[in-house]
Amino acid sequence: MLPKNLRYIFTNMNKKLLRGSLETIVIKLLSDNQEMYGYEITQKVKELTDDDFKITEGALYPTLHKLEGKGILECSTRSIGNRFRKYYSLTEAGQSELVIMLQDMEDYIKNMQLILNPRLS
Repeated sequence: MLPKNLRYIFTNMNKKLLRGSLETIVIKLLSDNQEMYGYEITQKVKELTDDDFKITEGALYPTLHKLEGKGILECSTRSIGNRFRKYYSLTEAGQSELVIMLQDMEDYIKNMQLILNPRLS
């Protein structure tokens, strides 16, 4: 187990890295699942990352609203029992954006690997 001070540093780094990747994560999950509501997205991320990534409502909902404003997501509201739930899904523009974002992320990861693990000539 990491010492407390190192856990704090790694947790903060994960938060910064996650924040920069949140749009890509949301768009990919919606592509894979057709439509999801906010809490469902947070739980799916925790499940897929074995609890390493935890997305807060304070980070997720502004991202969802921003993507909706860009025309990448659309939102529909449904009544579930006594509550209303907002479901998000990708628009056609969102499907196109996903292809670009995934390629950008792949290129970013590849370049980070080159920087972190340079091959000697």
